[in-house]
Amino acid sequence: MTDVLAAEFLKLRTVRSTPYLLLSLALTLAAGVLVSYLMTADYDAQPPEVQARFGAADPGMVVVTFGQFVLGVLGALAVTAEYGSGMIRTALVSVPRRRALLAAKTAVVGGVSAAVGAVVTLLAYLAGEVITGDRPKPISAYDSFAEAWPGLAASTASLALLGLLGLGLGFLLRSTAGALVTLSGLLFVLPGLTMLLPAPWDERVGAVMLPSLPGQLAGYVPDSPLGIGGAALVVLAYLVAALGGGAVALLRRDA
Repeated sequence: MTDVLAAEFLKLRTVRSTPYLLLSLALTLAAGVLVSYLMTADYDAQPPEVQARFGAADPGMVVVTFGQFVLGVLGALAVTAEYGSGMIRTALVSVPRRRALLAAKTAVVGGVSAAVGAVVTLLAYLAGEVITGDRPKPISAYDSFAEAWPGLAASTASLALLGLLGLGLGFLLRSTAGALVTLSGLLFVLPGLTMLLPAPWDERVGAVMLPSLPGQLAGYVPDSPLGIGGAALVVLAYLVAALGGGAVALLRRDA
């Protein structure tokens, strides 16, 4: 199994799109830092009554929003690149036990997504702290690291979730275009459509959308329709649906 894990990590590292995806994630972090800096500069120029209505200058908001899509694409391409090139047949000959192949890909994609997610969310937090300095809330997102760490952990979990969700979609759809369209729908289209629903269904349905889960997992959303436990169950449901569907497709379909 160690050899299979090493092979899967090597394949993920050598997919041509991987460096570009990581670069886009770095650019997303840079964009979040720039937005945070501009918000803070604008905050300093405003009178107190306007400052009280500001949002938090948190680069992590930009990082998580677009980082979810980037890592979802990374997970999808870990599979669809092999199907597109025909290398999946070679992989299945080398590792005839398909469950072992699925487990190795899941471990590698999940581990890389979690590691990358942890790094970028921590960097975003540190950059936000440097930019906002000793300014109070609301421009400063957190008063201390003790307050921030649940959000960092939840953001990391959501980024890892998207990597695995992309992996499951890759196995299920076997198409890069199909996986990207599905990810775009889950992350950007459906959450917007929930806003058109009548109350209270807009909040109830919106709460189970992928962009809404990190804040609820961290316990930052007052009167959340799900709560921390409910949000964790929804995350688990996404994982089971994506990886379960991908597993069925891999085990029952011909390559």
